[in-house]
Amino acid sequence: MTVTTRPADTTATDGPDASSPHAYDVGLLLLRVVLGLTLAAHGAQKLLGWFGGGGIEGTGQFFAMSGYPSGEAMAVIAGLTETLGGLGLIFGLLTPLAGAAVLGTMINALAVKWGGGFFAPEGVEYEVLLAAAAAGLALTGPGRLAVDRYLPGLRAHRLVYGVAAVVLAVLLAGLVLLIRN
Repeated sequence: MTVTTRPADTTATDGPDASSPHAYDVGLLLLRVVLGLTLAAHGAQKLLGWFGGGGIEGTGQFFAMSGYPSGEAMAVIAGLTETLGGLGLIFGLLTPLAGAAVLGTMINALAVKWGGGFFAPEGVEYEVLLAAAAAGLALTGPGRLAVDRYLPGLRAHRLVYGVAAVVLAVLLAGLVLLIRN
């Protein structure tokens, strides 16, 4: 009796299909775009009052009531962080830093909402999901369908970039939380 084995499937990395996207590249693109659009829209709510948001003034009042000093300045910082981080994720531009921006913002959102349980509407499940997705993208990189692919230093994403970005996000979010009353 003889056993016949099939050769390993190499079409994903060799031959004419080598430049076509892998399934994980398309999956990462989908995750980046949906997360990026969500965060950019949240940033536009804070900065411009779009999509039913409070704008800088209304968001600033919320930040002040939540114990942050200089509520309007914090609204601008949060709005810019969400908008620029979201756009970075959409385009796959400086992805580890974009993911870190979203993660840091979500750490602060978790601190504000903590105590309402896990499940919505008062819980933190939404913020946990956004934070985990952002950290995951910072760690994995954007995939091949991204602007980072064309930047010499980021062309080949390294785990150390993602780890450094996540550590930076946690440290900066912690510093912001230290100034909160």
